[in-house]
Amino acid sequence: MGATPILPGCYYRITVRVKAVAGNLPRVRAAATPVKANGQVASGPVTHGAEVPLNAYGRIATVTAIVGTGNRGGVDMAWDAGVAYAHLGFDLVGGNGGSVRVDDIAVEDVTGAFLRDMMDWVDVRDYGAKGDGTSDDTDAFHAADAAAEGRSVLVSRGVYRLEDHVTFNAPVRFEGRVEMPVSKRLSLTRNFELNSYVDAFGDEEEGFRRAIQALFHFTDHDTLDMMGRRVSLTQPLDVQAAVHGKDTYANQRSIRNGQLDIRDTPAFDTETVTAGCDFDPADPRELSNVANVANVPVGALVTAAQGVGREVYVSSVDVNRRTVRLSAALWGAPGRQTYTFRRFKYALDFSGFSVLQRFSLENVEFLMADRCSGILLPTGGLIFHVKDCFFTGPRDRAITSHHEGCQGMLIDRCQFLSSEQAKDVPDRHTIAFNVNKNDVKVRNNRAVRFKHFAVMGGSGHIVSGNHFFQGDSNSGGQRTAGIVFAEAQAKTVFVANYVDNCYLQWTNEHDGHPDFQSELSFGGLQIIGNILFSSNVTAGYRPIHIKPFGAGHFINGLTITGNNFKTIQGQALDRVDFVDTTHAPLDTARFVDVNVHSNTFQAVRKQFQNPITAPLVENSAQSTWELDLSDFMPFGGEVRVVTAVQPDGPILDAANGTVWTMPHARGQVGGDRQSVRVAWSEAVKGKVFVTARCDAPT
Repeated sequence: MGATPILPGCYYRITVRVKAVAGNLPRVRAAATPVKANGQVASGPVTHGAEVPLNAYGRIATVTAIVGTGNRGGVDMAWDAGVAYAHLGFDLVGGNGGSVRVDDIAVEDVTGAFLRDMMDWVDVRDYGAKGDGTSDDTDAFHAADAAAEGRSVLVSRGVYRLEDHVTFNAPVRFEGRVEMPVSKRLSLTRNFELNSYVDAFGDEEEGFRRAIQALFHFTDHDTLDMMGRRVSLTQPLDVQAAVHGKDTYANQRSIRNGQLDIRDTPAFDTETVTAGCDFDPADPRELSNVANVANVPVGALVTAAQGVGREVYVSSVDVNRRTVRLSAALWGAPGRQTYTFRRFKYALDFSGFSVLQRFSLENVEFLMADRCSGILLPTGGLIFHVKDCFFTGPRDRAITSHHEGCQGMLIDRCQFLSSEQAKDVPDRHTIAFNVNKNDVKVRNNRAVRFKHFAVMGGSGHIVSGNHFFQGDSNSGGQRTAGIVFAEAQAKTVFVANYVDNCYLQWTNEHDGHPDFQSELSFGGLQIIGNILFSSNVTAGYRPIHIKPFGAGHFINGLTITGNNFKTIQGQALDRVDFVDTTHAPLDTARFVDVNVHSNTFQAVRKQFQNPITAPLVENSAQSTWELDLSDFMPFGGEVRVVTAVQPDGPILDAANGTVWTMPHARGQVGGDRQSVRVAWSEAVKGKVFVTARCDAPT
């Protein structure tokens, strides 16, 4: 009649040893009486185990049963939480008149026998894993995953060698770590995030590589969540090598929510090679007869004394042919010269992919501390998306395209902080990013004190909502281009940006035949609704530059409207537009579709506009009046068309009589061809408004 408590998760085994002595032979069964907390016997629960008959006198029979609160295999009496305690013992079943001897009765706690079923995990060691670092535990891992059946898998302490791919369909918890060949992958389909891979491999750098490897294979996930973790990199992470076995990929994949902290190691040192090379303008994107061509690294920046534009990179190397292919054409290199190839090292290097599409980095901070560059894009691809990322202190570049992997690239809401913020403008060399191909969207970013924010080859770009600042504290100091548009036919919209102490530069430096031929010249650029601000600059500073690298070019479609040009704390600007004639001037007699109007100016003496309407006043009677419009003509343009001469009040002769005859007018007057001549039928005086254009409207 002892009251044995019945606790959730506890199991008792009743064991009875009895023998028949005389009389009727009974049946024996282990039994229990369930009692509620109020002392009443609970009705409904099973109250006994299986019956065992006593078939002979003097022979001991052992009878057992297990009672507990869980309906598990091996439990004879499974009760619910309504039972508070029980009287445990046995029943004799059968006819009266028999005698039995009870040799032993015991109640023991056997909860331990049910722990495996009660736990929500299985241990790989229970399925044959040794964890000694040498034995192949692949099969044991597969067996544990198969046995989990909704529970998680525990990889207990030890070092587990896996010689083949392992995919876990159950959640996994790592107390030990695994080792695998680089060609084999660990796929954690139920807890696919960085922390699990760091735990699995016992090292955050290796765990990050392995998580990326799994990301590009089947894991039921398209995103690797870094879980806000900072990963320290001791060497560039070659993403394609980490993925292993794939150099093309087109499914959506993303890495998000973490930091990459670059350690100061020699692995990030820039690799520099110099070599003499031949150049044939018939193929301006190839260098031939390259000395020590095998040492020229793909992805290296190419520079030379003559004829190489900005941000030209090695896109491929053919050792057998001794040739190097370039990301952009050279505009005027000699037949042979010495080139320098500098291969920057990048935190994330995607250059091993021949094609990578629809990949994104989101909310990742690159902490480079002037030790390496940020991202080297794949060789080819489409829609590489960088959003809400921070590039802090790149040694050379934040994002580099060495070939065509920038096609359709998206850069959104990122911050670029130069490692050269303390340097004066002329001493800087860092560039936030470059592109070679078309249709790039750059939106709502912020960049501080690079040499250039961007060098943009290709066309079809949209650049909007960005703020880039490149000044220094020097009074009258030098300024550099914020964005370089390196394609003459830009076909680009530049709208609602804050251009701060730097200028826009439009060139054709990536044209292998830079002289104008049968092609479209400088055109397709729209500069609309921007703030172009400067401080501490000289009067000769200009916010918008055009720099032709060959002769015969002209403006063939340009819109500059709704912008605010302002300078403070220095000299008032002479004007805001400039043609850099280092290599060649523009052909101002061929301007077409130039629309410059509705801009506002603060501290700018000569305010460009096209078409321009300006007053012309003649106080003494003259038959020929002239108006100099050089202050207004954009980019040194000529007065090609006079569209209107409108009198303001009466036109009078010398005797103050009203003259009613209409004058005729023509432009392209004077040595600079920037004046208008109005001719009358007689000498007259008065005031007119002249409207003229620097272009031939279409």
